[in-house]
Amino acid sequence: MSGADTTHSDYVGGLFRSHYDWLCNRLRYHLHHSLDASAEDIAADTFVQLLSRPEVLPIRQPRALLTTISQRLVYQLWRRRDLERAYLDALQHDEETVQPSPQDLAQMLEALEAIDRLLDGLPAKVRATFLLSQVNGLTYPQIAEQLGISQRSVSDYMTRAAQRCLRLSLE
Repeated sequence: MSGADTTHSDYVGGLFRSHYDWLCNRLRYHLHHSLDASAEDIAADTFVQLLSRPEVLPIRQPRALLTTISQRLVYQLWRRRDLERAYLDALQHDEETVQPSPQDLAQMLEALEAIDRLLDGLPAKVRATFLLSQVNGLTYPQIAEQLGISQRSVSDYMTRAAQRCLRLSLE
């Protein structure tokens, strides 16, 4: 481990000792037990993300940065839960579908999460277009009608999402 790595981890360790309890209390207040994940888990993940950053520079407003990172983690968790719930609802409503085994279900949810990570950062309509096409199997006219957009927009959004997935998978 290099000196810079030790300095950075020592700095983040100091931030952890100074701000962990504050962040846990803030998350508890804002979450109101609405997630299965505890505030402590999200707070710990916040510091893990901070530790994985290469910067060693002092942070001028650590609480603002910690709040931003933790909010992003909460939003990701909510998105993942919504995705899982939508998938499970779709399975329940499709009577012809054979119920997958727990292992198959876990693999499918993992694949959906990977797709969600690839699409992260794209506008909501672009993500929705891609998912309606690839997951729900809707045609471009059906997607256009459901989202209230033109078929040309559907085509543009699909191209944008596909290019993003291809670019990120090559990195």
